[in-house]
Amino acid sequence: METRVAVIAVIIENEESISRFNSLLHGCSPYIIGRMGLPYHEKHVNIISVVIDAPQDIISALSGKIGRLPGVSAKTLYSNVITKSEPSHKEGTAAK
Repeated sequence: METRVAVIAVIIENEESISRFNSLLHGCSPYIIGRMGLPYHEKHVNIISVVIDAPQDIISALSGKIGRLPGVSAKTLYSNVITKSEPSHKEGTAAK
């Protein structure tokens, strides 16, 4: 199994999507290295970066699901670092 490190940049303009966004992240929690969120009250948006180390299909699925939430934009930046890892309990449990 190969994993990649990536950053998913997220801008949330619709506060009603925050709960669903957090649920999506919770579903991938074994892969998430960290996240940082900045509320930009003046512009009524939340800016969030999520750092993840996961198979590319998991990253793509998560980013796609996030980007389909109402009032949410997401873009993913992939590292060139690809790591082979042993199968673990993480596989098959996230981003479904």
